[in-house]
Amino acid sequence: MEDLEGGVDFLADERKKAKFDVEAMKIFWAGSQHKFQVADRMARLVASDPVFKKDDRVRLERKELFKGTLRKAAHAWKRIVELRLSEEEASQLRFFVDEPAYTDLHWGMFIPAIKGQGTEEQQRKWLPLAYRMQIIGCYAQTELGHGSNVQGLETTATFDSETDEFVINSPTLTSSKWWPGGLGKISTHAVVYARLMIDGKEHGVHGFIVQLRSLDDHLPLPGITVGDIGMKFGSGAYNTMDNGVLQFDHVRIPRDQMLMRVLQVTREGKVVQSDVPRQLIYGTMVYVRQTIVYDASRALSKAVCIATRYSAVRRQFGSQNGGRETQVIDYKTQQNRLFPLLASAYAFRIVGDWLNWLYRDVTERLQANDFSTLPEAHACTAGLKSLTTSFTADAIEECRKLCGGHGYLCSSGLPELFAVYVPACTYEGDNVVLLLQVARILMKTVSQLGSGKQPVGTIAYMGRAENLMQSQCSVKKAEDWLNPATVLEVFEARSLRMSVACAKNLSQFSNPEEGFLELSADLVGASVAHCQLIVVSKFIEKLQQDIPGEGVRPNAIALVDAFNYTDHFLGSVLGRYDGNVYPKLYEEAWKDPLNDSVIPDGFHEYVRPLLKRQVRTSRL
Repeated sequence: MEDLEGGVDFLADERKKAKFDVEAMKIFWAGSQHKFQVADRMARLVASDPVFKKDDRVRLERKELFKGTLRKAAHAWKRIVELRLSEEEASQLRFFVDEPAYTDLHWGMFIPAIKGQGTEEQQRKWLPLAYRMQIIGCYAQTELGHGSNVQGLETTATFDSETDEFVINSPTLTSSKWWPGGLGKISTHAVVYARLMIDGKEHGVHGFIVQLRSLDDHLPLPGITVGDIGMKFGSGAYNTMDNGVLQFDHVRIPRDQMLMRVLQVTREGKVVQSDVPRQLIYGTMVYVRQTIVYDASRALSKAVCIATRYSAVRRQFGSQNGGRETQVIDYKTQQNRLFPLLASAYAFRIVGDWLNWLYRDVTERLQANDFSTLPEAHACTAGLKSLTTSFTADAIEECRKLCGGHGYLCSSGLPELFAVYVPACTYEGDNVVLLLQVARILMKTVSQLGSGKQPVGTIAYMGRAENLMQSQCSVKKAEDWLNPATVLEVFEARSLRMSVACAKNLSQFSNPEEGFLELSADLVGASVAHCQLIVVSKFIEKLQQDIPGEGVRPNAIALVDAFNYTDHFLGSVLGRYDGNVYPKLYEEAWKDPLNDSVIPDGFHEYVRPLLKRQVRTSRL
């Protein structure tokens, strides 16, 4: 077993190669000393608790898997209450439990929706109940027939002035709410989005707080049909979540359960625009999308950590005179595929932190009726949500391939990570649709370049259009690419030129919308280039301030160690901190239920007759 266990000492040797302070890099990754301490404490708390054990998740049947998730969510809440954890600590604890659960939508969508769209009175009524989990909520927007096109939702909320109620109804099969996490079996309430109808006139899509199940026996209330939509991609993955289907048959709710921070309906049925600007509705959306960008860095870093550690342990070819084979991580082809993903994980974390700052800045401005930065915040969060989630989903699969055949085993942690992560490419906005929204802002900016109005924020580079359109790449040799200013200018010139080319082509169409549809593929490309520029610019800005400028190879293991992920959180034999991969792979294999018996079920019925030639052979 000496060769099999060689990885333990080998990773220790790798860690000695680091040319920077790993502990300092852990703090850098976390964002601050305080955040590092909170995350580290919660990660270790979860890892040391046997209730949060997850290594058998992929072997469980759906009902057993779901019941286990309910148990973990209840235990997490118990620990949060017992330890009197802060909101930040509780959030980190749920993150490190690392299992999609009904609580995700309760904390991540239901509560933010009420905070962002409810009146102060509604917040005083509903938020205390939600924070104490005396009610459990979900976010019911997407329907069987409509997702990205929110204005096309079919569910209706018709005001009945005689009873002072809204009647929530699903008029068609395609109007069934479809996909909300937590809806299928657990949620007692939902923020339901429906078309507001008063006296036969429609007033747009708005949110309504609707009770779905009895708080006494948990049965669906009259007029409500609700259930789970079935198995999803992967083994454990999102099958721990009760994504649901919901139909309403003329369900009545009090008028004051319409979220009325922006638009109000009076007792007489009059629609009144409140003093609060409608743009505040976008605040919730900006918040959710910036968290998705931040989460992309965590998912990507998880996959990269596994692939990097295993690449250092795995040896193939290159042995001379009976010597040791070459570490896979030392092959240039492996480095060319792996190291850009490692850099991207750090870049996404940096841009995620920046988006969090942007969200807080926009929120403060909105409270002061300053909407000047809202369009940029909307464009940045939409575009970066699209870019980072698409890239991360592809990168997780690339990390699986970087781990060779063993990466295909569930015990590698990568198949389940991929299955859990890929929905991010679709929820909270289809990625292509989001990029087309960004393209509209880019096209508007290009059209105003000659007006004297200077672009600001992340589009400020377009104000130097004349220079960037004429600039020539100054790179003469490979080392020139190490100059951050050169890299930044190249990305700026590329983004600007792609946007200008799209704008010129659009101008050839008499009908702008027709042109937008015809050129949508080019517009998506221009948006991707702009979003890549944002990531590069924020990364370079941080690189010059805080990140050591050492080579990647000697620091590779230290860079992934800086993520500070426990073995429990990684859930990967290949990514173990001690590098003791092969004995653990062998051990995991014998845990599979198929190995419970030497002779499998069905052998005597189906295989033995073949071996004994008791099945008559047909003649052709």
